[in-house]
Amino acid sequence: MPGRVLAIAGGSVLALALLFGALSASFQDVNDGLKIIGHDAGPQVVATADLYFALSDMDTQVANVLLIGDEHGLGKGRQRALELYERRRSDAGRAVLQASALAGTDPAERRTVQAVLDGLGRYERLAARALLMDEQAGHPAGPPPQRVLEVYREATDLMRLELLPMAYNLTLESGTIVRRAHEERTAALRTGQVLVAAAGILALGGLVWLQVFLARRFRRVLNPALLVATAIAGMYALTGFTVLGGETDVLRQAKQEGFDSVLALARARAVGNSMHGDQSRYLLDPERADTYEQTYLDKSQSVLYAPSGNLGAYYRAVDEGVDAYPAATTRFLGLIGREAARSGPSGRQEAIIDVLRRYREFQRSDVLMRRASPREAVEQLVGPLTTRFEAYDAALVKLAGIHRATFDRAVRDGEERVDELWFLLPVAMVSTAVLIVAGVWPRLSEYR
Repeated sequence: MPGRVLAIAGGSVLALALLFGALSASFQDVNDGLKIIGHDAGPQVVATADLYFALSDMDTQVANVLLIGDEHGLGKGRQRALELYERRRSDAGRAVLQASALAGTDPAERRTVQAVLDGLGRYERLAARALLMDEQAGHPAGPPPQRVLEVYREATDLMRLELLPMAYNLTLESGTIVRRAHEERTAALRTGQVLVAAAGILALGGLVWLQVFLARRFRRVLNPALLVATAIAGMYALTGFTVLGGETDVLRQAKQEGFDSVLALARARAVGNSMHGDQSRYLLDPERADTYEQTYLDKSQSVLYAPSGNLGAYYRAVDEGVDAYPAATTRFLGLIGREAARSGPSGRQEAIIDVLRRYREFQRSDVLMRRASPREAVEQLVGPLTTRFEAYDAALVKLAGIHRATFDRAVRDGEERVDELWFLLPVAMVSTAVLIVAGVWPRLSEYR
């Protein structure tokens, strides 16, 4: 009889150990996933998207300085462009350092980061040379002298054809870290749920069996210690199973509704800035004006897609699409188009509407700039058009902030829920073991 009691009690303890072990391993998976997505790789991936923005804005500001020349009435615009260029140089340097940290020991990514650093140094030398030559030329607003333009062409080709594609690839490569972490941790949590459920059933079955066995053999109606141990095990099994299911949703929300949207909007902001640079380059280099007009259309389509074969048709499609929103969301594609097509809280929808309207105003300013005379086009660019672009960019930042708040809240809530159970897990393990011994020991002592 003592051997049978010990065997049932030992089996129950073993099942409880499996239960608490499965809970502990699953909680560790949750913490690792939230740490990678919320604190390590996630923010760093967004930083690589900021690298694209900083690089493209550097080239935009150089183009603006060359376009303004030494025009007295536009002197403030020239000084502001120079200040922005220096600021973006610092931003790009910080973003490259973060990208290097994210690359870790991956040889391919480290080579890409090194190539970006080398290319950035070459670009800065060409840009400095073009700015110095432009200052010495002292030309009015409009295209600079041919020798200045040739140096700038070399610089902007380096930026657009080498540096920006490498920066974009860094973002894509780094994003796989977050995607892989999300997939692996989600699979681990689902496996953990199965293990917790199976171990919980075994533990509860063993404790109930032990309770019934003692009641029949020793003619006891109830064993309070075993009853409390059973309640603790059942509560932890059920709570753990429920929390793990909730943590799967937390990881999904943090990844899809937070991180993915923040990254998409960061990319939309970077591409939009590059579009704004194409407007400057369109006026700066008449020989390549058609090329810059086409690249402007291509980038516009990537931000907010609308079926069209030329800019005129695109302007009309954007007007019609924004007027129809939110009743007709299926016509939207592109980086901000997909965000607009998602249903969400009213605050988010209001922010999306603001982004779409600001984007439409920016495109309407582009029409006026392209129809104006060369001198008036420069005034439009550094005046109303830039103002509307900045308003659109600010609306994008606001929308990204809403998604970032969703992202941070999901990560914080997930960590808090796991921390609460994790803190009590050792207490539950020790207390159940003590209660099982307290319930069995008096019965075994009868056989001394």
